[in-house]
Amino acid sequence: MSNQPAPPRKPSYTAFGLKAEAEPLGPGLHIVATPIGNLRDISFRALATLAAADAVLAEDTRTSKTLLAHYGISTPLLPYHEHNAPQMRPKVLAKLREGGKLALISDAGTPLVSDPGYKLVADVVAEGLPVTGIPGPSAVLAALVLAGLPTDRFFFEGFLPPKAAARRGRLTELAAIPGTLVFFESPRRLAEMLADAAAVLGARPGAVARELTKFHETVQRGRLPELAAHYAEDEEARGEIVVIIGPPGADELAPAGDVIDERLQAALALVSLKEAVAQVAAETGQPRRKIYARALELTREP
Repeated sequence: MSNQPAPPRKPSYTAFGLKAEAEPLGPGLHIVATPIGNLRDISFRALATLAAADAVLAEDTRTSKTLLAHYGISTPLLPYHEHNAPQMRPKVLAKLREGGKLALISDAGTPLVSDPGYKLVADVVAEGLPVTGIPGPSAVLAALVLAGLPTDRFFFEGFLPPKAAARRGRLTELAAIPGTLVFFESPRRLAEMLADAAAVLGARPGAVARELTKFHETVQRGRLPELAAHYAEDEEARGEIVVIIGPPGADELAPAGDVIDERLQAALALVSLKEAVAQVAAETGQPRRKIYARALELTREP
């Protein structure tokens, strides 16, 4: 058996049946966006970066192995996820201090969006080490441009709380934001989330984008009550889901006083003052203290 050391790995990737050598990569952390479904949605720069890196930090190495194998990339994969991040970050920083070249990817799309990568980037930046971004696919932006809703201003919330009370409370806090709202959601909670959104935000327009860029991609558009009813009967909602909700109308941003009074009086006839205040605040998106003060006035009026 030969004791000769193995030849150094030659960074390369294969695309369209052709093998290409990757150019040398500068030191530092390289944040690489990867496909959200269709493997062809990746840039040549992303492929070259993944091929030339010393190692690829991946949220799920099993998923990432498929991507790298598809493009003939042999770069070692290292797990980096929310469970091992505290232990991995010091090791990654030590490697970068030595001039290492590391790529960071998520399961799909652009890293740092609803994943723990931002803590690593913050630490790298704090030490003055190089950080490079290689842009590409994003489920947030893909869903936003397909929804047919305003794109000039939008707010990405990520996942809402799983419990109904907390979810409605957070939706109430988001109600007055003058822009399109973007959420991630689990298939098993989709119908409940849409029902809560309809109860808190009213009949705003919305869209549910599912399995974007994949074979079963669908985009369902409609008013929130319609979408809630549709998915309450649909047991086939599976896969990755993005929910888009349109911004409030002018009347929603500042409900007329008589509208608030009518809702308060109707609620006070059925429930306690505290419950009525919470209900009307959720329906109108107005501060609870304002609704409470008006409720006290109404109960004192002859």
